[in-house]
Formats: sequence, C-alpha cells, structure tokens
Amino acid sequence: MTSSKRPRIALIHATPVSMSPIHAAFASGWPEARTINILDDSLAEDRAESADLTDQMFERFETLARYAFDAGANAILFTCSAFGLAIERAARRVPIPVLKPNEAMFEAAMSCGQRIGMLTTFAPSVASMQVEFDEAASARNPRPQLTTLVVADAMQAIRDGDVATHNRLLAEKVGELGPCDAVMLAQFSTSRAAADVQARISVPVLTAPDAAVSKLRRLVTGATTQGTGD
Repeated sequence: MTSSKRPRIALIHATPVSMSPIHAAFASGWPEARTINILDDSLAEDRAESADLTDQMFERFETLARYAFDAGANAILFTCSAFGLAIERAARRVPIPVLKPNEAMFEAAMSCGQRIGMLTTFAPSVASMQVEFDEAASARNPRPQLTTLVVADAMQAIRDGDVATHNRLLAEKVGELGPCDAVMLAQFSTSRAAADVQARISVPVLTAPDAAVSKLRRLVTGATTQGTGD
C-alpha cells in the first residue's frame, strides 16, 4: 500500500473512451487523489462477443484487482458497465474498497424518485446493469423502476472521435424514455453528453463518473464532494 498522504485510486478500464470522463470528474471532485490507469481494451471486445461472462473473464478481473492493490491503490474503480458479477468477485479478493462503475449513480438516482430512466450506448451492459439496479432497488419501498434505452450509434460515434454526434444522438433519444424522476447516463463515455441531455429535460441528469468520485472520496477519506451523485 502506498505510504503517501494523497490517496491512490486505481482506475481499471475496458475501453479508452472511459478515461477522459473519469479524469475530468476527479479533477473537479477530488483533485487531491492520485489516479493510476490500468487499461485492457480487449475486455470490451471479448464481452461484446460473449453472451455471458466467462470463467476466464472472472479470472482476469481478479488479476486486475490484485495488480491494482499491489501497485499501492487505496481503492479501485472499474469503469466499464458490462462486468458487474466479475467486479463483485474481484472485490472479495482485495482488502480495499472496490466500486462498480454505476452503483453510486444508482443510489443518487433512486433518491430522486421511483421512475428512473437510463441511456446506454453498449447493449451488452444492459442485463448486468438491470440486475445491479434491481438488487439496489429491492431495499426501497416503493421500489424504483428502471427504463433503459440503447443508443448504439452513439457508441460508434464516440469511438470515431465524433463527440458532437455522440452527444446529439443521446439528447435526441432521451424523450423516448417517457416520464422520469431522473435520467442516468450509463457508460462513463456518455457523461460527455450530460449538458446536451439536460437541455432537453427538467429532471436531474446523473453521470457515473461524478457519482463514483463522490462515493470513493467518502469511502477513503470520509469527506464528500459537491458534485453530482451524492
């Protein structure tokens, strides 16, 4: 474990498009933290080709978590939404906080009401995120309900470097979610569209990076941020 007074947070990515949004969230919400980046972009490709998480994927996530811990991390944040069960198992292998990408955002959204909308750009993440949402919602009465819309063209746009098209596509689709008390932008990469989406609706638009940074800071230091999601 690092001996520095500045906390070291390991960010584990399955795609490079997740990196810029979480760096921006740390810069605004917790600039004192030191972040290290661990990227395996074959994970997203392998997940897109597999209907389910494989044993090998579970093992890879455990290896990544142990590597982050050995590198001196005080906490770990995984930034890809399609690997919930693998992240949970990896978290049991290291004695530091491990956060799934969307759990903090789910908590923030549920505090807004029972009708939660979600825009996502990566279809393989939907089933995993629905399970995670249902688990979190089960402890609440009345139980929040999630409506999800996949905007796959937006993911291709961001991979092509076309941020404006990515943001426009998500903003154009948000009305199709119907009445909501809050709208979540599922992938870290989609947080770039927060302002465009917010311009179309009056309810809160929540992003995973801001909510995750807020929760990580609280877990590691006991302090809170003033950003979205906590």
